[in-house]
Amino acid sequence: MNEKISLILKNKGPIRTVGVIGMGYVGIPAAVLFAHSDKFSKVIGFQRNSSSSGYKIEMLNRGELPLKGEEPGLEEMLSDVVRRGKLSCSSDFSRIAECDAVTLAIQTPFLDPKDLIPDFSALEEGIRQAGRYISPGTLVVLESTITPGTTEGFAKTILEKESGLIAGEDFALAHAPERVMVGRLLRNIQEHDRIVGGINKSSTRRAVELYSPILTLGSIIPMTATAAEVTKTAENTIRDLQISAANQLALYCEAMGINFYDVRTGIDSLKGEGITRAMLWPGAGVGGHCLTKDTYHLERGVHIAGVEPLDFPEGKESLFVLARQINDFMPAHMFTLLSKGLSRVGKEVKGAKIALLGWSFLANTDDARNTPAEPFLEQCRIAGSIVRVHDPWVKEYPGVEISSSLPDVLLDADAVVIFTGHRDYLHLNPEEIRKLTGKTHPVIIDGRNIIDPVPFIEAGFVYKGIGRGDMNNHPLQP
Repeated sequence: MNEKISLILKNKGPIRTVGVIGMGYVGIPAAVLFAHSDKFSKVIGFQRNSSSSGYKIEMLNRGELPLKGEEPGLEEMLSDVVRRGKLSCSSDFSRIAECDAVTLAIQTPFLDPKDLIPDFSALEEGIRQAGRYISPGTLVVLESTITPGTTEGFAKTILEKESGLIAGEDFALAHAPERVMVGRLLRNIQEHDRIVGGINKSSTRRAVELYSPILTLGSIIPMTATAAEVTKTAENTIRDLQISAANQLALYCEAMGINFYDVRTGIDSLKGEGITRAMLWPGAGVGGHCLTKDTYHLERGVHIAGVEPLDFPEGKESLFVLARQINDFMPAHMFTLLSKGLSRVGKEVKGAKIALLGWSFLANTDDARNTPAEPFLEQCRIAGSIVRVHDPWVKEYPGVEISSSLPDVLLDADAVVIFTGHRDYLHLNPEEIRKLTGKTHPVIIDGRNIIDPVPFIEAGFVYKGIGRGDMNNHPLQP
């Protein structure tokens, strides 16, 4: 099998034209970096001309970045490769026929994590489009985070059906998962090691050829396609587990009346050969596209890609799923802190005016995918409170009015709830906020530990913070 694809790839020659399907947080920087490399002559970004995202096509072809938030170097590099004619964007998927390699960077959310069934509809359509136009020797790479078993499962099946070709024999197929964080997209792609897993050795080698030119500090780590799928889902699952450990310990510290951050410093101080005690940070909740779903991809993958029954303690819940549930609980805990804070000044959540600061899930970006602020807002609305939302980065969100004016949001508020650690909130002035609220004892809830509680308490605030058991029951200043 490898002999045929090896001969086809040898006759085809090096990869010169690259197609990238999906112009989002992953696809755009990848396309720009491919175009920036001298190894490739042309890059085509493919984007559906839909009502929600079709605007990206013209913007990208003008060299303008449709992503918001700070992405160092990305817009400048985009402008350069467009100006030089190395990158263009198109809704004409038949142009995939021009490409030696095609990557797919399309979101794979879970509509309902309880049933462990992801929504692969957008990815499936992208795979079908690729399959219709690939030819012998084309490399197809899935960059989307997917359930283990997907590449050699339904992706391979669809590609073969649409193309009439055989994967691993007529064309190369691999999984090379993205490993990026919003705010540092270019740097992450260039500097992080790249996991590359083909369905056979020839596919892996061809994918290594594709990604090697865009790495600076990062190295290629080759493996099988399924191992690559597990690597990506597991690394996010482990991070989610680490955050849940910090969140659970923060809840314990609140219950015991101590400062989590003192405890964390103490734990982190234990260093030495073979000793690892570093902890992540607790907070108001975990959001984003990856950590909120990848645990479920991994859990489902055990059944999809399993070659023998899972041996696991009978009747016990998965540690990974429990961790996910703890992180999902944190917005509800923020609501509890809000309720307790208001009760200290004789108020209920019902009818209270809440200033919610921060809608994006990550500081200093506009990325509000799966923001933990949303379930908190919904709980407040159900309880009958009036919530105004401020975010300096997020301009709009379905069903939510977002203001860019902090004074307007703070005006007459009974409580201020910090959900995102934007730098705009690092130096909030307690006296100015108290005057805007017009309250003798306004409530402030810090979900990211970004304010010093002492000045706020001295200014008459009722303070509550994640992990701040040492401060959460402070005496109320007259």
